[in-house]
Amino acid sequence: MAVTAVAFLAGMAAAMGLGGGSFLIIYLTVFAGVSQQAAQGINLVFFIPAAACAVWLHTRNRLVDWKSALPAMIAGTATAIISANIAMKIDGDISRKLFGAFVLIMGMKMLSEKPKSQNI
Repeated sequence: MAVTAVAFLAGMAAAMGLGGGSFLIIYLTVFAGVSQQAAQGINLVFFIPAAACAVWLHTRNRLVDWKSALPAMIAGTATAIISANIAMKIDGDISRKLFGAFVLIMGMKMLSEKPKSQNI
């Protein structure tokens, strides 16, 4: 039941572009005892259908600038391949600490920023 609730919340966050995978990885590593590398792999598999739905909805609502998105997709795909190969060679404890530091830094950044006006 907890996995379903976390997956639901992570899916909602992912659909809004809020990094729902972070919730899922934290749950899997801290509460479910899954290794960091396995949690990252599960997150990627989880992300594919959630991302497809979000892309479809955002495209339908004309919120995707494809001229900007396509080059970013190409660069992101190439970077993901390289990064995945590097991640497989990093010790799980180091990977978990790096991920924790990243989440902490991003959280502090978000808390310290002033809200931006919404021009939609």
